[in-house]
Amino acid sequence: MKKNIAVVMGGYTSEYSISLISGSVVVKHLDKNKYDVYPVIMEQNGWKVVLGQEEFPMDKTDFSAVIHGKKITFDCVFNAIHGSPGEDGLLQGYLQMIGVPQTACDPYQAALTYNKRDLLAITKTMGIPCAASYMLNEGDPIDVAAIEQAVGFPCFVKANKSGSSFGITKVYQKEDLPKAVEIAYQEDNEVLIEAALVGTEVSVGVIKFHGETKVLPITEIISENDFFDYEAKYLGKSQEITPARITDVQQKNVTSIAAKLYDRLKLKGFTRSEFIFVGDIPHLLEVNTTPGMTEQSLLPMQAKAAGISLEALFDSAIENALNP
Repeated sequence: MKKNIAVVMGGYTSEYSISLISGSVVVKHLDKNKYDVYPVIMEQNGWKVVLGQEEFPMDKTDFSAVIHGKKITFDCVFNAIHGSPGEDGLLQGYLQMIGVPQTACDPYQAALTYNKRDLLAITKTMGIPCAASYMLNEGDPIDVAAIEQAVGFPCFVKANKSGSSFGITKVYQKEDLPKAVEIAYQEDNEVLIEAALVGTEVSVGVIKFHGETKVLPITEIISENDFFDYEAKYLGKSQEITPARITDVQQKNVTSIAAKLYDRLKLKGFTRSEFIFVGDIPHLLEVNTTPGMTEQSLLPMQAKAAGISLEALFDSAIENALNP
């Protein structure tokens, strides 16, 4: 008997439209001989199953929907939401409470990795290098001298809880700092300011594939813009080279750290970690626990380089969720 799979997409942040694309890719490539697939769009004003031109409201009490007079419940949720509520632990906690398996990591791990400041605080205790940083909460005075002393210029000003490069500015001089902070506050009420590291940037996908932790081929990122911003990620203004043109020592170092992060943090499903090399030492930038699944996204390209089709990749995620 086929399993009912809800592919959730959308969400409550600026990443809404990207998530819709990711979700549509998942819907397209799930094995219809094995699964009955239901696209579910989540928005602040409600959740709904969308089948062609028809929409059916979700019942949040048990995550079900009545479709053509029949109540549909779900055996598993494929989480394709970037940002809240799918990447910050809210959806994971809700589904855990009502007993519905889902393909991403657990609630605590999602909340931790979504909060860049808290993640870096934990990973520092694990001996994983990262850039010098400075934190602001909305309403804090912008102490330019203290920020310059802590991280120097140029630096990156980031929304602490955001993705897809929304709310990020590279700042070269102190006069531009207040505007960059203002931009970051449009995405989140916390701001992380980090030193700009100079070196090769790489992205490392780590997944659970047939029950085993697997580090995918590493991608080198070369942006045509000043950094790997939204245009570089989604509008073709970058080169993504897989496998990355890095030394054997660099590859060994970053592979080891990426696998260590996945296992020590008790992550699940698909993850993608970003690093910048300073010499041979990879410095962690962030960990994404619901990485993009668009045609331009890195993790699907890495899986392809590893000989894993999207059908096999997505099927493994569901099997892992159903059989933890």
